[in-house]
Amino acid sequence: MPLDDWLYALKATIPQLSHSALHRCFQRHGISRLPLTEEGQSLPKKTFKDYPIGYLHIDFAEMQTEEGKQYLFVAIDRTSKVAFAQLHPQAKRVLAAEFLWHLLDKLPYKVHTVLTDNGVQLTAQAHQFLPGGHSYDRICREYGVEHRLTKQRIPGPMAKWSV
Repeated sequence: MPLDDWLYALKATIPQLSHSALHRCFQRHGISRLPLTEEGQSLPKKTFKDYPIGYLHIDFAEMQTEEGKQYLFVAIDRTSKVAFAQLHPQAKRVLAAEFLWHLLDKLPYKVHTVLTDNGVQLTAQAHQFLPGGHSYDRICREYGVEHRLTKQRIPGPMAKWSV
């Protein structure tokens, strides 16, 4: 996704964000370029399988702002590249569910699939008993959306951002 698209998507929630600050943030965390092979060449870009519009990737990241630690919730449609972002002071289950509810309510098209990681804010953990299921799953059922989970792994370079 081009840097200008990220800036446009984040400007509404972080008005003081500049093009250069976002670029420096991406550079600092090593996400501004493709990984290199042993010969020094960039690896070819992997492409996603084609999906109809309405397949969303949702995640959140901790950010340091002038106000202190904030959590950026982001959703990106795999096909249309529409991005939806909100900044919250905490990363609680109820805020994650509200983010999903607002997102599904605002999009002008039907969402058929939501892809999230296995975080406690986004899915029930094996040790939890939640009557009626996790709030994310309840909202997905209400809107007729399939909730898929990514494979579990160690967080990558985007786990913490600072602007």
